[in-house]
Amino acid sequence: MPERPRTKTNHIVQTPTTKQPADQEAKPGRTVGYLRVSTAEQRPDRQIDGLRMICDELHIETLSAVSPHRPVYGRVVSELLPGDMLVVWDLDRAFRSVVDALTEAEKLRKRGVHFRIATLNIDTSTPAGMFVYTMMSALAEFERRTLSQRTKEGLAAARQRGARLGRPPKLTGEQIREAKQRIASGERVSIIADDYGVAAWTLSRALRRAHPVATQSN
Repeated sequence: MPERPRTKTNHIVQTPTTKQPADQEAKPGRTVGYLRVSTAEQRPDRQIDGLRMICDELHIETLSAVSPHRPVYGRVVSELLPGDMLVVWDLDRAFRSVVDALTEAEKLRKRGVHFRIATLNIDTSTPAGMFVYTMMSALAEFERRTLSQRTKEGLAAARQRGARLGRPPKLTGEQIREAKQRIASGERVSIIADDYGVAAWTLSRALRRAHPVATQSN
């Protein structure tokens, strides 16, 4: 499929929430760009600069990658017509996982809609492009799973060495021993906790962890 003419677009839709008027209905053969950023603080400038010259229009969504619902993406895809092309800057800018990416690409293919990843120069309108897209998606998923496995193995090794993971304790061992003695002498847990600058339940929990016998608050 010959590459569409590279024309600069000035049609950037930040939050499309309503359907286009009848006199502005989409015509087939468009190149539609989809951009996503996770938070409002993240800037989509890099994606915009990369897609502006190859797309007729750009749609931007501010949403976490793991969000189960993507209203802007859903609306954009639903309005694509046979012969249109959906363009994303990178794989993780549009899809949550490889399975999600492959499922969406197959749905688009059945509708006669092409799909392109700009950074990888992959165009699923060709058999070679679809093959490369499938392989690249699988490799990306393999890399994510390998990283996850290495992280889990690293944490397990740290635990075996006795390393403490997570947030540091709010009370030191000396404070816990002192609190136990003060409670034994009749002081209230809430007063002792105030002295240490923690909640009463935090002190009680620390005492239970340090001593199997539950500590009762007065």
